[in-house]
This record gives sequence, C-alpha cells and structure tokens, in this order.
Amino acid sequence: MPQAVLSTLSPDWPCQVKAPGTHDWERTASRWLRDLLPARYAGYSTLTRNPALLARHAQLQLQHEMRAVRQALQTSRVELPTLGLAETVIETSIRMYAVELDQLNRLARGVRLIADALAAGAPVGAQRRR
Repeated sequence: MPQAVLSTLSPDWPCQVKAPGTHDWERTASRWLRDLLPARYAGYSTLTRNPALLARHAQLQLQHEMRAVRQALQTSRVELPTLGLAETVIETSIRMYAVELDQLNRLARGVRLIADALAAGAPVGAQRRR
C-alpha cells in the first residue's frame, strides 16, 4: 500500500528529494545522498543499493567535514599568516569557512531528515524540525 504523501515538508528537507511516500522518493534521496560523498564511493554497490546505509555514511562524512572546517576556522588567524598570506586573504578565508560550516550544518539536517524517513518507512521523519 502506498505511503501517504506529506503536504508540508520541513524547510531543511532537500529540494532535490521528493517527499516521502511519493513515487520514486527513495531514488531521489539516494541520488542526493550519493552527491554528498566523494566520487570514489559511487563504486561501492553496498552503499548505492542501500539508502539507509548511504544516509548513515553521508552523516559520518559530513561530521568529518564539519570537524575539518571548524579546525581550519579556529586556526586561521594563527596559521595562515605563517604561510605569508595577506590579511585580506586570511579574512576572506575565515568568511569562506564560516559559510561552508553553515552549509554543512544545513546539509546534515537534511540527511538526518532523510535517514529518519527511511528508518520509519513513513513520512514522519520529514516533518521533524531541529
């Protein structure tokens, strides 16, 4: 029996992914999740054929990326001058890292919603807000 289609999705739900319960939503979720991973992971059929595993791995990947960006952000003012970079480049880099961290957090919220929807087998996870 088809799942009910959500009428309202969380603003964190990725626009590239169809709503849970709609035709082909898991395929669009898998495609979006695959795009979050380094290209080399596309060759692992265990990941690409199991959306829940793919979502879990995307969550881990994003966590690691966020740690790296936080470290770069926290150490920029000390380490970048030693590379001989101009102050304007350092300030621009700091803003870049801040923007990237915001984007990674937004992506992580979307992955959590998809993981919840996949685990529940119902559209409930897509409605959760954080």
